[in-house]
Amino acid sequence: IYRGETMKCGAAVALLLLAVICQGFYLPGVAPRDYLYGEIVELKVNKLDSVHTQLPYDFYSLPFCTPPEITESSENLGEVLSGDRIENSLYKISMKMIESCKILCRKEYSKEDLAHFEERIKEEYRVNWIVDNLPAATKFYTQEVNDEGELEYSGHYEKGFSLGFMGSEEILGTIPGTAYVNNHVRLHLYYHEDSMSFTGFRIVSFEVEPFSVKHELDGQWREEHTKLLTCTPLHKVAQGMTPQAVSNIDDDTETIIWTYDVQWAKSDVKWASRWDLYLKMTDSQIHWFSIINSTAIVLFLSAMLAMIMMRTLHRDFRRYNEIEDDEEAKREETGWKLVHADVFRAPKYATLLCVMVGTGYQILGMALTTLIFAVLGFLSPANRGALMLALLLLFVFMGVFAGYGGTRLYRFFKLTEWIQYTFWTAISFPGIAFSIFFVLNLLVWGEKSTGAVPFGTLVALLVLWFGISVPLVYLGSYFAFKGEPPVPVKPPGLIPRHIPEQAWYLSSILSILVGGILPFGACFIEIFFIMSSVWLHQFYYMFGFLFIVFVILFITCAEITIVMCYFQLCHEDYHWWWRAFLTAGSSAMYLFLYSIMYFFTKMEIVKAVSTMLFFGYMFLISLGFFLMTGTIGFLSAFYFVETIYGSIKTD
Repeated sequence: IYRGETMKCGAAVALLLLAVICQGFYLPGVAPRDYLYGEIVELKVNKLDSVHTQLPYDFYSLPFCTPPEITESSENLGEVLSGDRIENSLYKISMKMIESCKILCRKEYSKEDLAHFEERIKEEYRVNWIVDNLPAATKFYTQEVNDEGELEYSGHYEKGFSLGFMGSEEILGTIPGTAYVNNHVRLHLYYHEDSMSFTGFRIVSFEVEPFSVKHELDGQWREEHTKLLTCTPLHKVAQGMTPQAVSNIDDDTETIIWTYDVQWAKSDVKWASRWDLYLKMTDSQIHWFSIINSTAIVLFLSAMLAMIMMRTLHRDFRRYNEIEDDEEAKREETGWKLVHADVFRAPKYATLLCVMVGTGYQILGMALTTLIFAVLGFLSPANRGALMLALLLLFVFMGVFAGYGGTRLYRFFKLTEWIQYTFWTAISFPGIAFSIFFVLNLLVWGEKSTGAVPFGTLVALLVLWFGISVPLVYLGSYFAFKGEPPVPVKPPGLIPRHIPEQAWYLSSILSILVGGILPFGACFIEIFFIMSSVWLHQFYYMFGFLFIVFVILFITCAEITIVMCYFQLCHEDYHWWWRAFLTAGSSAMYLFLYSIMYFFTKMEIVKAVSTMLFFGYMFLISLGFFLMTGTIGFLSAFYFVETIYGSIKTD
């Protein structure tokens, strides 16, 4: 039944391996923009976000300097689901024109307004801006050992820049416990020029250096022509100046002057490589060590599996297929051959198993296809929201495989209510996911965060689900039902065979728990980096590493399930269907337990809603991981069982 599907899956894995060997590259997804000298360069503002709350807010949710009319940029579904809100700003930037102490605006704030700033600063919110599709970044340096064994400083980027900071004894001129806002920014813009290739200049980097300074006027206020004592072209804003406090203010109001500098510098970095510094890894050696270690374990396990299984199985094949003499005929047989009339007997809750396997097909297809596009570079960070959108659409379109694969198994069990099965396949996992997402969205909406998905987007998600995914599931089920039903290589007998009493170490629970350790151990380091990307708002573009880890995970799930299934059958226990699925799928339990440890060791969540967001989405991720790895283990065990029982002679 699944032999053809397994071979196709193997071909897909080989194709992806070839893609990785050919070294993945990324396609920026947008055409280069050539600026002329003095041409306007638009600075757009994006969301405010914090790793301590996981609740993004619109930039203008705080009373910054606002343009006369706020215009939102068009966003795709992935950006909306990520909480992005891209809008225009008052900042005026012209290509290669240096600006010093440029006044943005002067605003008078009430204590209530200042309290909003103080709250966001205490929660360590960061500001996100965009120039020429490049996100604003703060540059920091790390010490690394070069190829010659010498220490050197290496530059890296961190997304956004801090909204402000809390005073402490370590920061001169500040009062401990007082919040200070960064009301002055120095914009460092780097450009590349090549008169032989294009005309004009291309922006290749966008850095922001924030400062907090309590500005003083030099004379009267004259709008943008006002002169400041605290900022002049010869004496620029620097660290150590009196900062701008937004808490512990004696007066009822506080006036804040917002200013900025614009610095331009030439760069040798070409436009096609401008994302390299954003995506530069600080810990690539950890990834390689993890992969080499996991690969060595898998190769060792594979060698042992091949040696043990091939020697044992060949001996079994000879013993079972040879003509027995009289003495051997009297000897009682033991082993996996004795259950040949029961091994393909339909298990309890067969419909539920088919639904879970069908959904596993869908998630596995989504993951494989997404990795293909990511390794080839189509999901570069230049296409904001592309990864989220790709995952969503691919899950919807993979519904046809959920219907087809699950229905084939459903018919293998000689079940006939395929329409009922299809309904549960189309509704179960998407229904659970949407219900949890809807409840969490209500909580986020209650916090007035831009992370709350608008009503129109919820309608769009329902249209994708019921308008595309459900019909595709039914379409796949229809074609599977119209084809020839799969037939087991050994038909089940009329009377189920008695299963002898099993030793304690062969119990289902112990086997399942032990079986999930190895698949999780093969990928938990990469899971750490993925979780850091999602919850700590870091860049993640190590899809080559991720693909290798995915292959290791696939092989590990298959091998551990086959070994456990063989030992189970050797002890004449033919209830292998659910155990095969749960053996590899139990790795999801370790994933969720790891997320709990990650929450208490790495996260510093300050709100109950944020805690619910973390565990709600990690539960969904773990559930999807459970269905995917369980399906991998189930298909591997099915192919193995079908192969060995098809190779022996029976009466």
